[in-house]
Amino acid sequence: MAESSRIIPSRKSYIQSQLMRMNKTASIGSTLSLERYLTIIAVDISPHLKPEETPNNLWCQVDDLNEPFNFKPEEFDLVHSRLVAPGIGKSRWTGYMKDCFKVLKAGGWLQMVEIYFNVQSDNGTLTEEHGLRRWSKTFLEVYGDKKDLRAPTRLQSMMEAAGFVEVQSRMMPLPLNGWSRDERDRDIGNLNCSNAKDLINAMALWPFTERLEMSLEQFYVLIARARSEIDDLNLRPYFPLYVVIGKKPSA
Repeated sequence: MAESSRIIPSRKSYIQSQLMRMNKTASIGSTLSLERYLTIIAVDISPHLKPEETPNNLWCQVDDLNEPFNFKPEEFDLVHSRLVAPGIGKSRWTGYMKDCFKVLKAGGWLQMVEIYFNVQSDNGTLTEEHGLRRWSKTFLEVYGDKKDLRAPTRLQSMMEAAGFVEVQSRMMPLPLNGWSRDERDRDIGNLNCSNAKDLINAMALWPFTERLEMSLEQFYVLIARARSEIDDLNLRPYFPLYVVIGKKPSA
């Protein structure tokens, strides 16, 4: 991550007419710098996640991405899809990729950003006996019949199968605490630490206790252990973050 923190198309690909972004939160920061050039449509599943203030060029709408898109063919120059894997149905991925392809103009780009919730250690010190590894293994399996939480590792092949060209993929470690020697990555880890602690609780409470029938006591013991490991700089924990871009062939 020290050498580059993102994969994006060239700047000219952004300075076009319309951009669609689909994610769990419609944040403002990524749109302010583009306000002069773009019309942006942000899609989310809940109206309650809409920011109180939005740029003039941003329209937020509620939609279910497990259903076919309601947009016109070839409407967008760029589609940015982020953190949708926990919500996309297992059988929906092929259709989802095809929908992204369909709504892009010829020469337009799809950018996908997904976290693979399989906690790793930069120095190999995490074992299957650690709470974080138990959390990851359980979380990845609990939705096995309904969702494909390993999809982030296959985004490149899925995009290519949908017809995208010039597909590039990169896995970047997303640190869960400030273990990195790189100053920027260390700052990211420090900022991400409390977020990661909240995430492992919020994302797992219902499936662990309802689908697996884990008792609340067992659940919170596991979460407490995993949270203490998130604080451990010696474990150097991270989530693999996949960033993939692909282009719809030019006409």
